[in-house]
Amino acid sequence: MRNIETTVSFDMRAPEWGAATSELYRAAIEMAAFADRIGVDTISVMEHHGSDDGYLPQPFTLAGGMAAVTKRARLLIGAVVLPLHDPVLVAEQIAVTDLMSNGRLKVTFGAGYVASEFAMFGKSLSDRAKLMDSGIDTILRALRGEKFQTDGRPVYVRPLPLQKPEDIILVGGGVKASAGRAARFGVGFLPMLPGLVEVYLEECRKRGREPGLYFQPMLTPMTIHLCEDPDRGWAAIERHAIHVITEYANWAAQEGDASNSPFKALTDPATLRQVGLFAAWTPDDLLAKVPEMEDRSAFVLQPLMGGLPPEEGWKSLELLEQTMPKLKAAIAALD
Repeated sequence: MRNIETTVSFDMRAPEWGAATSELYRAAIEMAAFADRIGVDTISVMEHHGSDDGYLPQPFTLAGGMAAVTKRARLLIGAVVLPLHDPVLVAEQIAVTDLMSNGRLKVTFGAGYVASEFAMFGKSLSDRAKLMDSGIDTILRALRGEKFQTDGRPVYVRPLPLQKPEDIILVGGGVKASAGRAARFGVGFLPMLPGLVEVYLEECRKRGREPGLYFQPMLTPMTIHLCEDPDRGWAAIERHAIHVITEYANWAAQEGDASNSPFKALTDPATLRQVGLFAAWTPDDLLAKVPEMEDRSAFVLQPLMGGLPPEEGWKSLELLEQTMPKLKAAIAALD
């Protein structure tokens, strides 16, 4: 049985020439409620800090607001840049948000790669692996209900989440070490690049553990904008897609040669549509792609990408609503 899902994602970028930040946040809550109502599987929010365009810095806050207006969809936060944060505080945020969502929360932890973020939080990039390991260990123990000491301080988190902590947490990343970390801690895995799921599954087998929740990375396209005419649809999103890709490429450049970002050096707007990371598809285009989708992959829409005016994003979501019965039928027909 092939598991193919739909995801609606929000990073809340708001360049000054795009829609107003306040308008985007109101729309995001309304869109989350709509996505849940039409049967979208996952609503995801992301995290970065100190970005000129206001990239979402507090994903648990937004996820809590979305939890209040949804009933069924999984809420995925990720990737939380764990080395920047106090893991005890993160554990408390997880517990409360999971309770607010009635056990629908998933949280992906990433090691981070943006040097300016680490500087802002007084952390060193060279410590990120150590901070990931100690942070995940602390969070898992705290959310299991343990009272313990770590680094000389007492830890005791209440309330506890509805779900087992291992069922909430995933590790994200683009290197084999991230797959090994997920298997070692007995949590889920959300890779950035192809080939790493196989590493994760093998590491789980070696440790005699059942794998947690995992998905294949969706690189082409990473984001779909549904429209009635692809040329007009692309014209509507082009500036916003260019902004998103360029900003990610700039962050990747901070990491230099060590970067494995799919956006690395992708700064030429003329090639963006051909590369296909962002796509303007008709509903028929979407349905035609179903047989090509890998098991545990997802169709991803970002209805507010790069400050896209909400009225344009709503057009995409309304087309998804119209297409959803045929989409679910097409996926079921693959079984």
